[in-house]
Amino acid sequence: MENIRNFCIIAHIDHGKSTLADRLLEYTGTINEREQQDQVLDDMDLERERGITIKSHAIQMEYVYKGKPYVLNLIDTPGHVDFSYEVSRSIAACEGALLVIDATQGIQAQTISNLYLAVENNLEIIPVLNKMDMENAMPEEVKDQIVDLLGCKREDIIEASAKSGLGIPVIIDQIINKIPAPSGDPNAPLQALIFDSVFNSFRGIIAYFRIFNGQIHKNDLVKFVSTGKEYGADEIGVLKLKPEAKDVLYAGDVGYIISGIKVSKEVKVGDTVTHVSNPCSNFIEGFENVKPMLFAGIYPVSAEDYEELRNSIEKLQLNDASLTFEPESSIALGFGFRCGFLGLLHMDIIQERLDREFDMDVITTIPNVSYKVITTKGENIDVHNPLNLPNPSKIDHIEEPYIIAQIITKSEYVGPIMKLCIDKRGILKNQVYLTTDRIEITFELPLGEIVFDFYDKLKSISRGYASFDYFQSSYQPAKLVRLDILLNGEPVDALSCLIHADNSYDFGRKICSKLRELIPRHQFDIAIQAAIGAKVIARETIKAVRKDVTSKCYGGDITRKRKLLEKQKKGKKRMRQIGNVEVPQSAFLAVLKID
Repeated sequence: MENIRNFCIIAHIDHGKSTLADRLLEYTGTINEREQQDQVLDDMDLERERGITIKSHAIQMEYVYKGKPYVLNLIDTPGHVDFSYEVSRSIAACEGALLVIDATQGIQAQTISNLYLAVENNLEIIPVLNKMDMENAMPEEVKDQIVDLLGCKREDIIEASAKSGLGIPVIIDQIINKIPAPSGDPNAPLQALIFDSVFNSFRGIIAYFRIFNGQIHKNDLVKFVSTGKEYGADEIGVLKLKPEAKDVLYAGDVGYIISGIKVSKEVKVGDTVTHVSNPCSNFIEGFENVKPMLFAGIYPVSAEDYEELRNSIEKLQLNDASLTFEPESSIALGFGFRCGFLGLLHMDIIQERLDREFDMDVITTIPNVSYKVITTKGENIDVHNPLNLPNPSKIDHIEEPYIIAQIITKSEYVGPIMKLCIDKRGILKNQVYLTTDRIEITFELPLGEIVFDFYDKLKSISRGYASFDYFQSSYQPAKLVRLDILLNGEPVDALSCLIHADNSYDFGRKICSKLRELIPRHQFDIAIQAAIGAKVIARETIKAVRKDVTSKCYGGDITRKRKLLEKQKKGKKRMRQIGNVEVPQSAFLAVLKID
């Protein structure tokens, strides 16, 4: 056990975590030239296309240092705020962390929040100043920021370039010398933490675990503590570039177990694995259930795919424990699921993965956050869906979730960023100059206001320099109304949303004009209306497609033309009463992007 080191790489988005992982794998000889490619650990096409890490990836490296063989277990983590749950799970399986900071951009919001996560778990932090080969690197300035943040010595900061390989030997040296070996008793009862799992259509569910105490042999009878189910360990092994089977794993090891489990509910991330014959007395703590920030309905395009969609979401949940779902039904879209996400990017990625990995065509409704409704009787109801809102006469008041947002930016962009936050009903809490031209602004904002386009606007205002991190703080009373969209007088429940009364007229008008552009013309007039209760606040009309019925009348009395037009008008009126309006999927998506 003295020769094992478990560590993860944490950083803000795009500071070079995956590239650094590539260099470490090359340097330790874990991958050869033939297997080498950029972001070798990012195994999803989606991750490569977007250049972001979505999943944490664990891999084992072997390295001989001063004549002694060492086993280095590395976990590469995502950087985006929507995937911070992945980072917290990776940190729970490690004793140390490489904190990577971009020498051209300095410390950013996600750097700080990931660092706090690591410090809470008592990890040994090794600061790495990456991208030192760039012309616009500011090493001295960024080193000052790191010293202020960590309280470390300047000489402890490793200068590196993941692209060129500069500083990689020093990083390996520091990992071995600074990060403590895992503590644990190999002879105690087995106690292992599941930190991730994937579904394999041939082998069933593969669970990834870290052993804290004891040892596990192939074919041992093991028990998953929270579900109480018992299984045989058909195969155990370590995570190299490809899984490598072993006969025994000891305390401190990170590995995988295959026991032919087919039902996804039986494996929970954060569960403890122990032996049936000699179980451990307590299970590992420190894993809290994730709270979704955002809710949206996901419906199959064709109703008969409902069960298939359920299976797909369950399999996806194995690989992404922060996804939550429950069944719901809609008048417009039939049966589907109300899913909870950590943010808009998370929702976008889940939609893409359903399409690519499970070939599921889905319709997603307008996302909304969770509100608390206090009734006149004093009951407290959680509302995730605007349709579940009680009758307005029974509502005393509605409370909406607020977040504390930390924005780090260059001082020249402070004005526009403050205007953006105040427009979103934000309250300025604090501003601190980190250096002469970098400032940290703290705002209290309603979560419902930032789910749509806040992040995109922040990036464009600050030309990509501002970084943003948030955590939920409290619920506060708000003047909210339910905005319904009516097509031909019929409400489309999938487009309903809860919105602040001051923004409702503007938003309703924009939705109506957007739908007018996107819904194709039918054989009859379609009225698109936005309504609050019985009061219509905006209206657009899509004119009917008409055949030129008067084309055969050339000359003669005007009454001949009028008779034909009247006949057509009656037909259109009758058609309107029985006609159905088809709303394309693009219309649901476009509503999300309304400026």
